[in-house]
Amino acid sequence: MQLTNIITMNNGTVKFFNDEKGFGFIKDANSSKEYFVHSNGLKDMISENDEVTFDLEEGRKGLNAVNVKLA
Repeated sequence: MQLTNIITMNNGTVKFFNDEKGFGFIKDANSSKEYFVHSNGLKDMISENDEVTFDLEEGRKGLNAVNVKLA
């Protein structure tokens, strides 16, 4: 059995996002963990306190939020 490196469909809230630097953090609604998000992983424009859905992908420094969309 092969495991995939993407965990799909999580819900959370944008805790912080810096448009100029192109990154931020999303707080998972279920676990309260925070995940790094880069502007390359966005499907929609986001800002602080937005409710979002996202997938998780293994990055160099842990799990990153990708395919981020407004909920």
